[in-house]
Amino acid sequence: MALEITDANFEQEVLKSSKPVMVDFWATWCGPCRNIAPYIDELSKEYEGRAVVGKVDVDANDQIPLKYGIRNIPTILFFKNGELVDKMVGGAPKSAFEEKLKALL
Repeated sequence: MALEITDANFEQEVLKSSKPVMVDFWATWCGPCRNIAPYIDELSKEYEGRAVVGKVDVDANDQIPLKYGIRNIPTILFFKNGELVDKMVGGAPKSAFEEKLKALL
């Protein structure tokens, strides 16, 4: 299952990670977020040890979405060495997320 990322642990889990990080910004009421949730969880298992795959609930955490200008969900941000390097907005097939994640390894 994807790592739960919060306002409190974002710096440690994402910005200070030695591995590439994929962060899914979502909410329980968001249909497209629910549609991609299985892909996010599968990628977290498949890339365990090589990358961090996490999720931020935008209803429970307002600082990170504000900092990164998240206006639409799902939005997936990709980080490497603490820097934002890529972004996807909206639903997509699993292969699209995996392609972006692989490019960071």
